[in-house]
Amino acid sequence: MFTGIVEEKGEIVAVVPHGDGIRLTVRAPLAVSDASHGDSIAISGTCLTVADQDDDRFSADVMRQTLDMTTLGGFAPGTAVNVERAMAAHGRLGGHIVQGHVDGTGELLEVRPGAQWRVLRIGLPAHLAPLVVDKGSITVDGVSLTVSATSGAGDAEHWFEVSLIPETLQVTTLGDRVAGDRVNLETDILARHVQRLLAFTTRDEGGSR
Repeated sequence: MFTGIVEEKGEIVAVVPHGDGIRLTVRAPLAVSDASHGDSIAISGTCLTVADQDDDRFSADVMRQTLDMTTLGGFAPGTAVNVERAMAAHGRLGGHIVQGHVDGTGELLEVRPGAQWRVLRIGLPAHLAPLVVDKGSITVDGVSLTVSATSGAGDAEHWFEVSLIPETLQVTTLGDRVAGDRVNLETDILARHVQRLLAFTTRDEGGSR
């Protein structure tokens, strides 16, 4: 379990084919400082398991399904990534409850600079649009953010906007994003549960008529 509060920017140092997936090696000194074999570390919003480590880096295996659902398949040596260790039970929940289970990817449609902030408009798949609400929480590349605007339910294109403060621009990779980039998205866990419950409720009501 994570909070979406990025602890450091790491760097991909190796990408090696591994079966039908890959093995990623990430330089992340803070995350590795107290990591053990089998620990969970989120890389740009994707929960990975430590398979090997040394003083300032760790390696993790990424299976085909994860590559298909996330942007990790496009990582190469030198790629900057957001890094967060799993939340300690005694820690503060500064962001929101994040599982590190990416729902899919979105495309950065527009970057609008402001006086002290930056607004990102991100397109998302139609099946995720109902799970994103104005002033709700969403995770973009592992960063817990508050939705500042959304497209309408009947719009042809689905998008949402987030407004980034200087701290977020500086300490995460989102400050370097440009239009056309793809990002990992994780919607709010509560919204996903409600959607699932409603699906069964609708089915049961339809079968009882």
